[in-house]
Amino acid sequence: MESELNRLREEALSALAEITDSTGLEPFRVRYLGRKGGSLTTVMRKLAEVPKEERPRLGALANSVKKEITSLFEKKKQELADARDAGPAVGNLDRSLPGRYLPVGKLHPVTQVMEEICSIFEGLGFAIAEGPDVETDHYNFEALNIPKHHPARDMHDTFYVSDSILLRTHTSPMQARIMENQEPPLRYIAPGKVYRCDSDITHTPMFVQVEGFLVDRQVSFADLKGVLTSFLRRMFSKDLAVRFRPSFFPFTEPSAEVDIGCVICGGKGCRVCKRTGWIEILGSGLIDPEVMKMVGYDPDEYSGFAFGLGVERIAMLKYGIDDIRLYYENDLRFLSQF
Repeated sequence: MESELNRLREEALSALAEITDSTGLEPFRVRYLGRKGGSLTTVMRKLAEVPKEERPRLGALANSVKKEITSLFEKKKQELADARDAGPAVGNLDRSLPGRYLPVGKLHPVTQVMEEICSIFEGLGFAIAEGPDVETDHYNFEALNIPKHHPARDMHDTFYVSDSILLRTHTSPMQARIMENQEPPLRYIAPGKVYRCDSDITHTPMFVQVEGFLVDRQVSFADLKGVLTSFLRRMFSKDLAVRFRPSFFPFTEPSAEVDIGCVICGGKGCRVCKRTGWIEILGSGLIDPEVMKMVGYDPDEYSGFAFGLGVERIAMLKYGIDDIRLYYENDLRFLSQF
């Protein structure tokens, strides 16, 4: 047994010296040090068969051989790990090279701003409604107090499919659709794509808009001002100056344009705000009593307000973008910044 232990020691040391990478470590461990079928384990089990007077000496020798092989095995394991971490190349892998960048998809900046707008209004208690991009003339215009030949239709530059079918020019048709089928109180926003025949540095034929409205008893202009001021300050994360200017929209009366203090110059006056310190941000007003009548509401019992905003415009101000066409040119150098 003594000669067998010495032979096994020499064989293990020779096999260990031939290992050049970590893949050979586990087969070596299983072959020589494994608890089930390992060469050393098999030899040590034979100690029970030797004479009693020889057992202490042979047992000590067996333990010494096992300890030596185990120690050298752990040393080899550490040497290979150090070489792997410190060496410039292991096999075909050069560990001195920087990691490879894997392109990761991101949400479009308009989508990001749209989601933020929806999140803020949901926090204010508004539900979200979506409707068709292809709309009827009735819901897009007439149900909103814009009859045929009304001069306000010229403001919309409409894409007509036929005399009565068109691509919606705003998401306001959802106001009429919802009010026809539900009783107050109502509190909704309607985000979505809209279409108009217009294209320049600040306009595109397709853009994204959010229409919002609230209907209940005793709704006042003060409620409108409170909701929009709260929204704008959350949207731009600052205590913005907000002002309401008299304006005209066929489906609201009174109507108002909403301006915010220029987020570029802080209201001091710059090229973006045309030296006024103010930037127009959205349109709003109290829902016209004629619109209430068209959907079957009693304007003496119910009142409400409505507003509409362009998502691209808010994104331009939020991110400092000066050309709306950048959103739709699919230039990854631009889009990857968001």
